[in-house]
Amino acid sequence: MIIQALVFYLFAFVAVAAGVLVIASRNPVHSVLFLILAFFNSAGLFVLMGAEFLAMILVIVYVGAVAVLFLFVVMMLDINFVELRSGFAQYLPVGALVGLILLAELLVVGSGWVVIPQAESVAAAPIPPIDQVTNTEAIGRLIYTKYVYLFQAAGLVLLVAMVGAIVLTLRSRAGVRKQRIGDQVARRPDDAIEVVKVTTGSGI
Repeated sequence: MIIQALVFYLFAFVAVAAGVLVIASRNPVHSVLFLILAFFNSAGLFVLMGAEFLAMILVIVYVGAVAVLFLFVVMMLDINFVELRSGFAQYLPVGALVGLILLAELLVVGSGWVVIPQAESVAAAPIPPIDQVTNTEAIGRLIYTKYVYLFQAAGLVLLVAMVGAIVLTLRSRAGVRKQRIGDQVARRPDDAIEVVKVTTGSGI
């Protein structure tokens, strides 16, 4: 138990420190790297809780896809971060209000088990014992039975967000030649071939 407690405090401290450095770093590339570090330590906390499936999903999806893709986007796009930070003071009150609301929600969720000890017994979907079903099977039962419509709705929201991000970042530049499949298919031999009669000895 002592080793588990030490590992928990180690993962928790590194995860919190990495989360603070994500928003405190001036270099966006360093922020993404600290975000990846926070994901790895969060995965370690999931393993300690017995949720190995969530830990693997966190590493494979977020670290292997989202964070790395965001890192490449930050490194490849020419973003003026000085201009983005120019309106920081203007939106600071709104951001502080949102932060306080999120903090209050976290305190309510965290203190709910202390205020209402019987909350676990009245849960809509209590966690089954480990000896009955595995962690992956328990999550699959909830997602694809009780919360299947919410799961599909979340997928549609992510799809719309992805399409919207592509539309917002797609820039049309003048003078760039693009392939037009319809024009290529409708092209006739008379438009593509020119027969030139060259007299002998005159060349082209």
